[in-house]
Amino acid sequence: MRKFQRVLLKLSGESLAAQQKQGIDSTRLSQYATQIKAAVDSGLQVAIVIGGGNIFRGLQGASRGFDRVKGDQMGMLATVINSLALSSALEAIGQPADVFTAIAMHPIGEHYSKWKAIRAMEAGRVAIISCGTGNPFFTTDTGSALRGIEVEADVMLKGTRVDGIYTADPEKDPTATKFDRITYDEVLARGLKVMDITATALCKENKLPIIVFDMDTPGNLDKVLAGEPIGTYVYEG
Repeated sequence: MRKFQRVLLKLSGESLAAQQKQGIDSTRLSQYATQIKAAVDSGLQVAIVIGGGNIFRGLQGASRGFDRVKGDQMGMLATVINSLALSSALEAIGQPADVFTAIAMHPIGEHYSKWKAIRAMEAGRVAIISCGTGNPFFTTDTGSALRGIEVEADVMLKGTRVDGIYTADPEKDPTATKFDRITYDEVLARGLKVMDITATALCKENKLPIIVFDMDTPGNLDKVLAGEPIGTYVYEG
């Protein structure tokens, strides 16, 4: 039996690039779409926020001399490109999807509102919410936390390249050990790079649990939704 009725799925833009390191890998995009459609077919309501790191990151732009506000706006546009790609992949396999934008961008996407996104999900459509919060100086992690709270999701599922939260970066430190469960307070106290501090605080204050898991392995999304103990569960202790 599935544990959730409505989820906010946060996808990594960098993961969407797969081995290419930048741009959009069509195989990875197809794998994501197939897993998401299976979740909706099971009766789950799905909202998605996807990052733009495979195309452009505002912080990286700022480090190269870009104005930070303009750099973040470029990053927002990158999330729109990824959202359009994912919606197209979903529609191609018969899963209806709507792209919502935090900044008015008709006809590319519909201007986001909580109620429009919820109505889309209740109708069996995937609500893909782009542009982060619509403001500079906020990450897409913060955007996903905010949207998860707004659309009254039961949980935020943070799909990444690693299979959970570790004591250190497992790609750099072979001695890093994985947490099966951890509280928000411990995440903050240890300074773990799960999400930025603003996103973590938002989830903590609004009691939105997070499951961090490896989305790049086909079938993992279904396992998480079925309640299998993969990934790391972050909760209010």
